[in-house]
Amino acid sequence: MAFTVTTLAWSALAYSEELQAAGELSNLHSAIRWGTDFFLKTAARKNSLYVQVGDPVADHNCWVRPENMNTPRTLYKIDQNTPGTEIAAETAAAMAASSIVFRKIDRPYARRLLNKAKLLFEFARNYKGTYDGECPFYCSYSGYNDELLWAATWLYIATRRDVYYKYITEEAITASVAEFSWDLKYPGAQVLLSGINITGEGGEQNFKTQADNFVCSILPESPFNQVYMSPGGLIHLRDGANTQYVTSTAFLFSVYSDMLSRNKQTVKCGNQEFQPSRLMQFAKQQMDYLLGNNPKGRSYMVGFGVNPPKQPHHRGASVPVLARSETVNCGMSFMQWLNKDQPNPNELTGAIVGGPDRYDNFNDKRWLSAMLEPCTYINSLAVGTLAKLALHSI
Repeated sequence: MAFTVTTLAWSALAYSEELQAAGELSNLHSAIRWGTDFFLKTAARKNSLYVQVGDPVADHNCWVRPENMNTPRTLYKIDQNTPGTEIAAETAAAMAASSIVFRKIDRPYARRLLNKAKLLFEFARNYKGTYDGECPFYCSYSGYNDELLWAATWLYIATRRDVYYKYITEEAITASVAEFSWDLKYPGAQVLLSGINITGEGGEQNFKTQADNFVCSILPESPFNQVYMSPGGLIHLRDGANTQYVTSTAFLFSVYSDMLSRNKQTVKCGNQEFQPSRLMQFAKQQMDYLLGNNPKGRSYMVGFGVNPPKQPHHRGASVPVLARSETVNCGMSFMQWLNKDQPNPNELTGAIVGGPDRYDNFNDKRWLSAMLEPCTYINSLAVGTLAKLALHSI
């Protein structure tokens, strides 16, 4: 949820003009504020953060819409004794980025967010440790150094204070990777930092070079390409909501192309050089694939385009409206609703589902979660790119 809010805030900052033209900027602000209001409540005490509500195992063992859930609403939190650096740092990033969004709209609220972001970053930095209470559903595979760099980057952009500059340049750990996701934030931070020309480790670490490395690992014609492309041209990192990597890559390519254009720079991959327009062209091609320009000729956005998904792997969409007092038999719920081969009774309009496999194959069956599960962080990273594409001819 925190990564979703951070990336929505980044979209609001990078593409406010485009979102305003689309009539969606105020809706985006409302969506961000819905998340930050919740974060303020969860972080009410210093060095403490509530990170989850509900037993994840019990919740996964019942296919029921939220209004009829009767599973335990267990509270999980991190503190000095049970640290969770990744979660604290990502929540700090979300609040710092959002504070910039609200600075000209609601200054007192923006100040509250920024103050809380500062405290959460210090908590994440001073009490280091990985929180595994959300495993096996959301496990940190990449560690917490990327979240610390990500949070410090947003705090520096929000404050321009030396404390964050020194952390980024002297203490933070960074790396060149081929993925930008809720679990791995390095490329996002590197793109942001390359835009303000910061280097790390006494000038030895150039974030622009690392941002270029991210691009070089993905562009199919790059000599350093690492990422698999399906026969139809979709990047495929792994099964299980693969479209999250599609929208995240498209967004970073879009933002980075804007930065490069403003600074009259290019991307260098060995002896090859790529213009900013090539990055935007690739971002557009990835988004066009999701919206229907693919071997199946179908859309992967619910309620949009040709033959969109009808069976998203989503409890609220697939379970019909029931009386609030109705008790659901969890053992029977999967047969009643998950495994029923018919369109969902409630359309989850606009959601982008997990998408096709590495060979462009797709089967619209609700129980195939890798293909049909929608995620908030798939859509959050599509918002800005789509707004840009809607307004500008690429």
